[in-house]
Amino acid sequence: MLLGAPIVFWAGDVVIIGAGIVGLTAALYLKQRRPTWRVVVLERGLLPSGASTKNAGFACFGSISELIEQEKRGDLQAVVSARCAGLARLRELVGDAELDYQPVGGYELFRHEEEALATECLAKIDYFNELLAPVMGHARTFSDASSEGDCFGFAGVGTLLKNECEGSLDAGRMMRALLARVWAVDVPVLTSCSVEAMEATAGGGSRVHLSNGVGIAAGQVLVATNAFAAELLPNLGVVPGRGQVLVTEPLPDVRLPGTFHYDHGYAYFRQLPDQRLLLGGGRNLDFAAEATTVPGLTEPVQHYLEQLLHDVILPGQQPRIDYRWSGVMGFGAELAPLIDWVKPGVLAAVRCNGMGVAMGAGTGWQAAEKLAHG
Repeated sequence: MLLGAPIVFWAGDVVIIGAGIVGLTAALYLKQRRPTWRVVVLERGLLPSGASTKNAGFACFGSISELIEQEKRGDLQAVVSARCAGLARLRELVGDAELDYQPVGGYELFRHEEEALATECLAKIDYFNELLAPVMGHARTFSDASSEGDCFGFAGVGTLLKNECEGSLDAGRMMRALLARVWAVDVPVLTSCSVEAMEATAGGGSRVHLSNGVGIAAGQVLVATNAFAAELLPNLGVVPGRGQVLVTEPLPDVRLPGTFHYDHGYAYFRQLPDQRLLLGGGRNLDFAAEATTVPGLTEPVQHYLEQLLHDVILPGQQPRIDYRWSGVMGFGAELAPLIDWVKPGVLAAVRCNGMGVAMGAGTGWQAAEKLAHG
């Protein structure tokens, strides 16, 4: 049964719900394949406000401790290949200069009390180097960099592993560039457009109902809202995971070149170009509490992050915390994103499993291919 007769103020070929990396790259790739199609992107925030704009700026594909766990869930070589391909697509679409992409490499640190895990990861270096050599294009992605630990000034860290193939980028500049490119190919991005429902129409297309009573009609709909997908499509099995972040005052005397992972990748940090330190993570302290799409900060997670900052990363220092925020990721049982038709004329491209920067552009490309072929 139709939901009523809303005022239809736009009608075209494709409506994309969500102006994050997946939605915007899907729009760009779709216009390459179907330049005459009318496409619109809807974003419920005043600006894109999901994990695409609130991530830590890691151009990464997984630390060794993460890869050990992820290999238990599927074809790891294929997953890492998809992540690397997605990063390559993003860099090609936007350009390294506009991304402020920096091939700085990454590190995973282990405290003395985590010696058992460190030993397991050290023993896996050669295995993962061999497994990923065809993907990465060279023989040694990972190495033991424990001798570099003193250079960073960490306290209580016994083992440090290096990943030569990681990088960092500026998430804000990335999104600004993607938005500019989408507008340039005549795809409007309409903000403050909260979608309440979708329905099939008698003519074979779809109608999207906005919270203000306005409707948008199109032949096809792409749902690219990742962690928020369950609000429109509750049976997809996508579970939200909130990540909390803090950012310090500028620290001109600190030198931390690279991206850093800790605690199976559940904590992460890097120094920003303005010399501030960004530190995030901690959802593993209480998975149930952080399985929410509600933005916010919790005392246990913020305390954990500050303790890690004061005790390990910057021992003996108490830098001022200038900013705090949270972003919501989407997770599922499978490591690969879900890119599939879920209703007639409705395609979902969601479930990036905390790897949206790496998987977003590749997911957008795959979604555009499916939409282009109907």
